[in-house]
Amino acid sequence: MRYTDIPLPQTVVHYCQVHGVKHIVISAGSRNAPLTNGFVENPFFKTYSIVDERAAGFFALGMAQQRKQAVALVCTSGSALLNYYPAVAEAYYSDLPLVVISADRMPHRIDIGDGQTINQKGVFEPHIEGFTTLKPDVSHATQTLLDSPRQQLLPKNASPSQIHQIQAEIQAHNETELDRVIQTALERRGPVHINVPMEEPLYGLTDTPLPFRTPSAKKEKDVSIDWAPYQKKWAATQRKMILIGTHAPDPKLNQWIDRLLTDPSVVVLTEVNSNIPNTKSIASIDTLLAPMEHDPTADFQKLQPDLLLTMGGMIVSKKVKAFLRKYPAKHHWHVDTKKAYDTYYHLSDKLKTQPVKVLKALSTCTINSTSNYQSEILATYTRYKAKGATYLAKQPFSDLKVFETLFSCFPGPLQLQLANSSPIRYAQLFSLSPQIAVFCNRGTSGIDGSTATAVGAAVACSTPTVLITGDLSFFYDINGLWNNYIPADFRIIIINNGGGGIFRILPGEKDTPKYDTYFETIHQRDAKALSKAFGFDYQQASSLWNLRWALKGFFKPSQRPKILEIKTPRTQNDVILQHYFKAMAAPNET
Repeated sequence: MRYTDIPLPQTVVHYCQVHGVKHIVISAGSRNAPLTNGFVENPFFKTYSIVDERAAGFFALGMAQQRKQAVALVCTSGSALLNYYPAVAEAYYSDLPLVVISADRMPHRIDIGDGQTINQKGVFEPHIEGFTTLKPDVSHATQTLLDSPRQQLLPKNASPSQIHQIQAEIQAHNETELDRVIQTALERRGPVHINVPMEEPLYGLTDTPLPFRTPSAKKEKDVSIDWAPYQKKWAATQRKMILIGTHAPDPKLNQWIDRLLTDPSVVVLTEVNSNIPNTKSIASIDTLLAPMEHDPTADFQKLQPDLLLTMGGMIVSKKVKAFLRKYPAKHHWHVDTKKAYDTYYHLSDKLKTQPVKVLKALSTCTINSTSNYQSEILATYTRYKAKGATYLAKQPFSDLKVFETLFSCFPGPLQLQLANSSPIRYAQLFSLSPQIAVFCNRGTSGIDGSTATAVGAAVACSTPTVLITGDLSFFYDINGLWNNYIPADFRIIIINNGGGGIFRILPGEKDTPKYDTYFETIHQRDAKALSKAFGFDYQQASSLWNLRWALKGFFKPSQRPKILEIKTPRTQNDVILQHYFKAMAAPNET
């Protein structure tokens, strides 16, 4: 095995290996050549080449999402680094460990007019868990350093012994910093940035590794919680609501939710990306809340909880946020090992532990058998769902009808990746098989990177992956397909409604030149030529019959990945969706 002959990048590679950061996503460049050589030459690492840094960032994020391990990114100096920022922000809010490793110019070469050079210190603040700019070596390219009138690393007349001593101090500092920052990514489950300044020449290799000290072992901190006061409050409360946001599949969590739902005073609200399949939970929050806005018999105060227990990541439904802010619980407990947002403005307790531990502790409480909280809400929810199904059965081809059709025919097991804006919202209205795991970039909820994330997740996941995306999201992130790693069982379903269809649902003056151009952004593009360019098989559907026919063979094994583009009526989708919620609230016919 060969190593880069520059001590600093060799040290970076070594500490990634020590901490088990095995998957390395590299974007082409010259300044990062020592890092690239170090990772590629070492058989411990699995390396990936993604040219576009923005796509590379989300590709790595998708891998981290599935592997539940830190994934490293490596890029050259200059603006290349800034293209990671959308993925870094998403990782920060989604609690995913990314280790960003950027090559840099030497400190005395910054801001003097050299090309491909920016100030790279702290560029990801405040969306980063840890950062370090490592100290450059003085034992490499020593004469070049001494010849520079601006460098402050070595005295002008430094002796060999001085150089050796300074290099030893630099090496000790860098090892400490690398240990600290990579460990931060693992412990805090978030992105960190390691900035690596290097002097030319950059491409030298050696057969001799440096000697490194052994990092001290880290001990996990066990948070002790006195459950007695929480159990007492839980047992005494008549109306308890558990709200679960974005969460990876967890069978143990499902089991404890099942246990708590035997208590009639408990209502559980989930979203499709909560990955909590349960017939007694409210699995479509907007199916409950949106019709209530149109139902003259609805009483929001009957739904108001006395105690709210929240867990998981971001919530998709705006309606549940508005409801819990207007009708707040007397007590709001949030469970997370890392952070607790005051989303509903009445946060009273932060339980810094695993959700399973909280649910297990509460499951020992006495069941509140006199409460009808669960039964009343489930009855209302079931009534709305039944009316919605009756309405939907009579509707023409539209976005809503497409999602109903898709969600009824997915084979399992598979991984479903959802793009933001319309797809994640429509997906909340329909149920899925427990064999389907659902993911979406809900940290920042942006449309950028949905495709690249899905590709990275597909590479890291053994089950087939399906991405449902909108037309704007797909075209926006087309470089997410520019790589050589896409599995043959990868599938993309594009809902192409000719623009940003979600804006037609939101308030605003529709069908004006300003609206069409700057909000809905109407276009006439399709994905056929792009599918061919990136090596995908392509099908298109523009009617319910076409769609059902295309889906018959879409999921079958193939030699190449596939794209199914579904063209829906741009000006009808919003009307059908709005009438869907109104139909649920319509009075029963006599």
